[in-house]
Amino acid sequence: MRLWLPVLLGAVVYGAQPLDEYRVEKIATGYRFTEGPAWSRDGYMVFSDLPSQRIYKWTPGSAPEVLRDNSGRANGNAFDKEGRLYSCEAGGRRVVRSSRQGHIEVLADNFEGKKLNSPNDLVLRHDSQVYFTDPAFGSSDDKRELDFYGVYRIAGRDKLEAIARWKTRPNGIALSQDQKTLYVANSDERTITAWDLDRGGAATNERVVVRGIDGAPDGIKVDGKGNIWVACRVVAVYSPKGARIKFFELNETPANLAFDAGDAYVYVTARTSIYRIGQLAKGAETH
Repeated sequence: MRLWLPVLLGAVVYGAQPLDEYRVEKIATGYRFTEGPAWSRDGYMVFSDLPSQRIYKWTPGSAPEVLRDNSGRANGNAFDKEGRLYSCEAGGRRVVRSSRQGHIEVLADNFEGKKLNSPNDLVLRHDSQVYFTDPAFGSSDDKRELDFYGVYRIAGRDKLEAIARWKTRPNGIALSQDQKTLYVANSDERTITAWDLDRGGAATNERVVVRGIDGAPDGIKVDGKGNIWVACRVVAVYSPKGARIKFFELNETPANLAFDAGDAYVYVTARTSIYRIGQLAKGAETH
């Protein structure tokens, strides 16, 4: 049974801020493995349940509904300014865009004549350029054709560029509020890597900005103060200089997170459930 009633948890918050500034709630449970939360400008959130191959739509105050079935094990999701939904299909090995009417367009499924590994997470610039990660976990690693794990940019129709060709696996991906810095989580090295983006969206100056993360980092987001929120063993928050400033312990291991449309909460997908943490700094990636 899926529960859609807020339940206040005894989650622990560590850091410089008083504990009563934050409230952690479990608002949904009963799923198999939740991922890819993303907020629409229309006031609802989507999230993926990977093993069930479904993308769900949730409007606050209402029960969730299936937005897309047979999703190709969709993982990360994001909306553009037109309300179109972009998804990384881990099983389908492609990045797709869905119109408001549900028409699905393939944006990327191969690179240099070989299939993508297993697209994981993505983020959009305000000009609708798409940045995504392409690791391979579990059985997906045995099927890959490319000899690297990639970070990519879709800069236009039929224009796919590899920003990074790693031997270790990239995972979560995020943009700074000013759209000038791209961040990617490295699950194997437990670090966050950053690049500078120029006006055209090209990436340069690759460097590691966060090290020693507690657990393998998965989804990441950047708030209005430039702090980096990381789903790892906990939900950890790092300053722009890479110092951990607080963290939240939940009852399940976090996988990904998203700020809501009003920047009042961060929603966390964590295994079988979805959690909500309130009273936060403003998010950077709402549109």
